[in-house]
Amino acid sequence: MEYKGQRALVTGASSGIGEVFARELARRGADLVLVARSGGKLAALADELSASFGVTADVAVADLAKPSAATELAESVAARDLQIDILVNNAGFGLFAPLYEADPGALTDMVRLNVEALVDLTRLYLPGMVERDRGAIVNVGSTAGFQPVPYMAVYGATKAFVLSFTEALWAETRGTGVRVTALCPGSTDTGFFDVAGEDAQVGHRIAPERVVQAAFRALDRRSSSVVTGGFESWMLTNSSRLASRQLVARMAERTMRPKNRGREAVNQGIGG
Repeated sequence: MEYKGQRALVTGASSGIGEVFARELARRGADLVLVARSGGKLAALADELSASFGVTADVAVADLAKPSAATELAESVAARDLQIDILVNNAGFGLFAPLYEADPGALTDMVRLNVEALVDLTRLYLPGMVERDRGAIVNVGSTAGFQPVPYMAVYGATKAFVLSFTEALWAETRGTGVRVTALCPGSTDTGFFDVAGEDAQVGHRIAPERVVQAAFRALDRRSSSVVTGGFESWMLTNSSRLASRQLVARMAERTMRPKNRGREAVNQGIGG
């Protein structure tokens, strides 16, 4: 796939997987629209990438967990006359806690960011890609989307949505020049666990650079989805084929059960 001269919009671009996507897209010659809540980090990254790779890097500060934020973002991008050829829906966060202890507002924000904003941005930019018969969409899911995830029930469900949604779009767009893939990382070495806590981790972390390179290979192959990680990721994504769904849920509960179950604090992490 050709990236030089294309423009990519990357959400959650200020750190982690989103930042690595921005760097790799710039290295491949793509102009950028960088989106996150942190304007200072985005501005610094935009300046660095423009200077290093000679690309145009625009910044759009937005909290995509807010109602109508995706539409407002697209309107602001259109007002700058910026055509989006590549969309990387990376922004998202997870909440680690039993549902009955979780903050209701945080759960609502999670669904809005992980699902609603992703769908809205895809809906807004996909028609233009189909009309031009070229483009790419990467929706960042998770290995958590392949089975129930006790103590991260809503997070896992949002990532299951991302996987199903993206695979359906892949099938819908097969006859066009648009490439669609769901990137489903296992545990990745980002700031997610710095805040969410170690209880949210399953398996060994891998570098975000490896995750992003897997996404580009998937786009080249026109794959509907790609999973990153080692044996743990393989087990997570294939568990429902090897055992009943009830047994998988029970095993997942034992795996994810907090080591300090008596704590009152609810941990929240930002990431893919």
